[in-house]
Amino acid sequence: MSQEEIVDALLAFIGRNGAGDDEFEALALRLFAYQFKHNAPYRRFAQQRGRTPLTVRRWRDIPAVPIKAFKDLTLSCRPPDEAVRVFMTSGTTGSGRGRSYHPTLAVYDASMLAGFAARIMRGREAIRMGILFPDEAALPNSSLAHYLALAAERFGTPASAVFVGPAGLDLPALLAALGEAEASGAPYALLGATYAFVPVLDALREQGRRFALPPGSFLFETGGFKGQSREIEPEAFYDGLSEAFGVPRESCLNMYGMTELSTQFYDDGNAVCPPVKSGPHWIRSRVVDPLTGADLPEGEPGVLVHHDLAHFNSVSAILTEDAGVIVPGGFRLLGRVEGSASRGCSVAVAEFLAAAQG
Repeated sequence: MSQEEIVDALLAFIGRNGAGDDEFEALALRLFAYQFKHNAPYRRFAQQRGRTPLTVRRWRDIPAVPIKAFKDLTLSCRPPDEAVRVFMTSGTTGSGRGRSYHPTLAVYDASMLAGFAARIMRGREAIRMGILFPDEAALPNSSLAHYLALAAERFGTPASAVFVGPAGLDLPALLAALGEAEASGAPYALLGATYAFVPVLDALREQGRRFALPPGSFLFETGGFKGQSREIEPEAFYDGLSEAFGVPRESCLNMYGMTELSTQFYDDGNAVCPPVKSGPHWIRSRVVDPLTGADLPEGEPGVLVHHDLAHFNSVSAILTEDAGVIVPGGFRLLGRVEGSASRGCSVAVAEFLAAAQG
């Protein structure tokens, strides 16, 4: 299949209202054959594992690439210089950052918009948004900057605004917008990186201020603290958000995504931590034993593997370094892997690099 045929098939699949396992599997196998043919490091790795388009019959058997490999190798079906956008993981040095090359953003954007509409907007056409993250001009290689720009462009009202610029957080403008929203009675959404909410919470506490955002308002955060702010335990964090903004914890939403994927997972609020996360019909998740790669049964914790059809130009199967457990309706995210699981992930990275580099 050509890239154009892959893109057309994916856009049609994403646009469908749900899809069964058989349809997912058929497209996953076609995509594996495409990536096997055009992504040389991935092909060498798959061949060493004895996994080829002739031998793989189930999506669960498509070999998953350790997420750290994105820092060491160029994993792209098309030449990197054909990319219209390169999303990079957070970090201070370019050489140590994982990269995802996108020869077109059509599939990424379709995936993001469909997921956001279904899980965040939930039938609502538009809402005034405040963004606690720099815009795309400031961070052109950030998938989150692009994600939030898409959200505001498609679902935000004209009064939506970004409150993090070159000088950092514009707290006076943010507080003014929150005050306007509170007085207006119209729902308001505050979206951003998890760590960006911490200085806002601190400032409100110092000023003795609280807001009571109108019914239908929600808070949206993602990415964790990443050493950018002090760490706050989940229960205390969501209690703090709820108290500061007058939004119930079930309206404090978290998105789980990563640069190495083109699809996001969502929960239905954080009234209970950790919440159940799930994705749309074009992504599937497994939990595996990091030492053997074998699937673990529902209820048994292990390492998360995601099979994201929207991530067509790189590899669709990713072995994360996130611990999780499969539960009815999705999975629970248990944090970063530790101990033997962490060592297992390190071994997986070493094995992948040895195979991929020949």
